[in-house]
Amino acid sequence: MRIILLQLYVLICFQAAVSDQLTDPGSNVTINCDLEENEVYWILLKTPDPPTVILRSTSNPTAPFYSNKTLRKKYSLQFNHNLVINNVTTDELGVYYCMNTDSPPKLSNSTRLHFTESTQLTEHYNQTKGECIDQNQTQWQIIIIISGLMNGLLLIVVIGLVKVFVVGNRRSAEESQLNTDLQQMRVIEEHQDQLQYAEVDFSKLRRNFRSSQVNSTYAALKPAKS
Repeated sequence: MRIILLQLYVLICFQAAVSDQLTDPGSNVTINCDLEENEVYWILLKTPDPPTVILRSTSNPTAPFYSNKTLRKKYSLQFNHNLVINNVTTDELGVYYCMNTDSPPKLSNSTRLHFTESTQLTEHYNQTKGECIDQNQTQWQIIIIISGLMNGLLLIVVIGLVKVFVVGNRRSAEESQLNTDLQQMRVIEEHQDQLQYAEVDFSKLRRNFRSSQVNSTYAALKPAKS
């Protein structure tokens, strides 16, 4: 509840004097606290977000109380409650306040931390360049996907044509063989129709054979004339 009240008080006093402090990305920055208090709060204001309580100093400046454990890597304290920000990034840019912990609340002069103009231009250029790269990558990905689909479709068509060609040749060969067989069968049938059959009476041949044989035997036994 107390933190919420502090946030509301900071919002009300936001119109107080603000001094600018320039820095570069990755630098370490020290922000002074001009309050002569035993304990103070350090508060960060980043519009349109509500104020964030970073830490509360104690009698031991090396052991402050952090509102979030993840803030230990970024923020630390020096003597006289001076706040140290390590490896500054865009997440740490904003307006910093030093505030006492007793009543009535008192705020120090605020400090607005931001990057130098050249750094901002470089970041804007890098951001624009990154967006262009992302767009180009997206376009290339779309082109690659479409090309893959077209190649796949072309491969399917080629395989289909090859199958049709092979099956067509096979059917043509079968039909040709069938026609050849039919022609051969027709030739055989016509040849069989042309064959002539003769009827032979073997009984007459047997009789003639016997009579001729008897006459021959009789002639052999008959004595010769003198």
